[in-house]
Amino acid sequence: MAKLVNPHGGGALKPLLLEGEARKQELARAKTLKQVSTSSRETGDLIMLGIGGFTPLDGFMTRADWEGVCDGMKMANGLFWPIPITLSTDKATADAIKTGEDIALVDKESGEVMATMKVTEKYTIDKAHECMMVYKTTDLEHPGVKMVMEQGDVNLAGPVKILSQGGFPEKYKDQFLTPAQTRAIFESKGWSTVAAFQTRNPMHRSHEYLAKVAIEVCDGVLIHSLLGKLKPGDIPAEVRSKAIGTLIDKYFVKNTVIQAGYPLDMRYAGPREALLHALFRQNYGCSHLIVGRDHAGVGSYYGPFDAHKIFDEIPKDALETKALKIDWTFWCYKCGGMASARTCPHDEKDRLLLSGTKLRKMLSEGGEVPAEFSRAEVLEILRAYYAGLTEKVEIKLSGHSAR
Repeated sequence: MAKLVNPHGGGALKPLLLEGEARKQELARAKTLKQVSTSSRETGDLIMLGIGGFTPLDGFMTRADWEGVCDGMKMANGLFWPIPITLSTDKATADAIKTGEDIALVDKESGEVMATMKVTEKYTIDKAHECMMVYKTTDLEHPGVKMVMEQGDVNLAGPVKILSQGGFPEKYKDQFLTPAQTRAIFESKGWSTVAAFQTRNPMHRSHEYLAKVAIEVCDGVLIHSLLGKLKPGDIPAEVRSKAIGTLIDKYFVKNTVIQAGYPLDMRYAGPREALLHALFRQNYGCSHLIVGRDHAGVGSYYGPFDAHKIFDEIPKDALETKALKIDWTFWCYKCGGMASARTCPHDEKDRLLLSGTKLRKMLSEGGEVPAEFSRAEVLEILRAYYAGLTEKVEIKLSGHSAR
């Protein structure tokens, strides 16, 4: 029987979450340790370390790792990794911690103890350098750049013991699946080729088309929604999940799609984030990542297919999970259905280009949404959400979403 792709690094999954008595004892010990607060992004990274999503990492990166990842997308030990996974704090807090000391990591918003960590190194970085290498810009309007520039001035490195999943299993129930769980589901279905569909938006007709193209060439599709923090104006995970679930029930063949979510915040790092998405989907057991237009992009910082090109620039053995690259997709009035730039011979005037940003803008302004844009059952859920909003966020069209 064909088997799933190996976890990243070639070994077994490496979940760092403690359970049972070991967790109880470590939680008690954590109360005696100095505390460092973690941002929403860092908390998401900790949960991914806990569930094995960031296999084979054992904690936050050293300076040598940070430098290697920024400059060449590989850690000091040679392991391929496209985006730094780091923890930062302010100088006063860092000065009070000795190298070799254990600390407790506490979520800044909830106050929950997320992990303990042995601090093996304290170091400073050139934040602008990280932004240029990872995000290709130092513009503070870029939400990922803003995140890096606002983080603490000292990075702490070291292995972690994870104590919590941050409430995700309780909030999202069966939709919050660990890599071990998705792998078990794929194996139970006899799937060996699985395409991951990454989304932070409800699925419009273009997304549906991409997933169905993948079903034609793979055993199944994992529709994998981001459950962490988004930027203002994005649609919350619970609304998105309901809309996607309805679409799957009404418009997909049974047992071809699994909907699940993962706990990271968006970094909006475009091509580099596309590589990270492929890397941790390998840990979830996916052989392919669907990469369409402007994957993980924001504004007009990246070319529409920069995320396609970057997969051709990395070493062939960097990832087992491969990109399933798909061109511009749209509704073509002459074709009478969904098509792509590779399959449709007609002019731009015959095409309705679809984007999540356009859909959010139309809905937030109470505008009419063409039937070719999104399924009626999905629109009903989204309209109900927008009708209940007390504060409206202006949605701006820029870059590729404006076309």
